[in-house]
Amino acid sequence: MRIGASIGLVTLMALPAMAQTSIDCSNRATQLDMNFCARDGWGVSDAELNRLWGEVKPKADRQGSGAALLDEQRAWLRRRDATCAGERDSYAGGSIAPLVYWQCMDRMTIARNDVLRALR
Repeated sequence: MRIGASIGLVTLMALPAMAQTSIDCSNRATQLDMNFCARDGWGVSDAELNRLWGEVKPKADRQGSGAALLDEQRAWLRRRDATCAGERDSYAGGSIAPLVYWQCMDRMTIARNDVLRALR
């Protein structure tokens, strides 16, 4: 079981480095393709999260609530990371584990983006 978890971790760590390959995400034929496409989907959501943060944090700072918002964001990041690691770990050693992880990261980031949009 430890070996399987180690392989899964190595696979997750290698995804960004391997992202140079071009995959047609409209025609995902393999589990590896699905894993890459899910990670790329989260990348879009994460970029939007960072863009929104750049809008709402300065506004919160001007209103005197920037420190509280930063604390909330840090807590959310810890919760997201722990939740998605837990979902992934349910499939430890399986080739679907990265897909589960990146879909969770995307789902939770999209939800957080909605919260940040409401603060604009």
